[in-house]
Amino acid sequence: MQDLILNVDGLSKQFLLHEQQKRIPSASHVSLEVRAGRLTALIGPTGAGKSSVLKCIYRTYLPSCGRILYCTAAGHVLDLAQASEHQILELRRREIGFVTQFLHYLPRQPTLDVVAQPLYERGVGREEGHSRARELLSALKVPERLWNISPATFSGGEKQRVNLARGVIARPRLLLLDEPTASLDPETTGVVVALLQSLKAEGVAMLAIFHHPELVARLADAVAELNPPRPIEEVIEEHP
Repeated sequence: MQDLILNVDGLSKQFLLHEQQKRIPSASHVSLEVRAGRLTALIGPTGAGKSSVLKCIYRTYLPSCGRILYCTAAGHVLDLAQASEHQILELRRREIGFVTQFLHYLPRQPTLDVVAQPLYERGVGREEGHSRARELLSALKVPERLWNISPATFSGGEKQRVNLARGVIARPRLLLLDEPTASLDPETTGVVVALLQSLKAEGVAMLAIFHHPELVARLADAVAELNPPRPIEEVIEEHP
């Protein structure tokens, strides 16, 4: 049995609208596992909280309840729901990557540096960082004329490919992917599929949301299905 990297147990996330004093449910009672060299796909209807689950694991959001047990490279099991900010930042730097739906970068930062940033944070020099960034950008068919300029004027598909290159360049132990192929044409989607398959072969554990069911069929080793959360009022009435 492959190594268990992540065990999510009973995760829920609610948002509080302070002005209305109302709680809005997002993800509800989510449990799943992610193992080394395997991809777990998150599926479910719009509003089921798929992106919220990824953001809770990455700790962009603080979970409302539940445990997020992560096995570190050193062999320690850490509950990401309870971890300190310092621990979370260190794991992001060293072990956990996240390809979001939107590319975030510093103004006027060249694309090569945007992609290589995770390597810089691990102490890799600029020359090596640029070399590895070029390899990925070339593989993902980002035109070379764009490598030395900021992604500010790039198309949605070009930004998504840059985002994916940055997310995988440091080969994280756990990779979170939020619809990484949503803005891509079929040819580039095929390139991304091959890249993710190669990452699985290297032992990277992945938790991913895909826009198209056929990608789930091609890539997923396990599937976790989320149901739409019930209104808070219904839960309170059932459990007074």
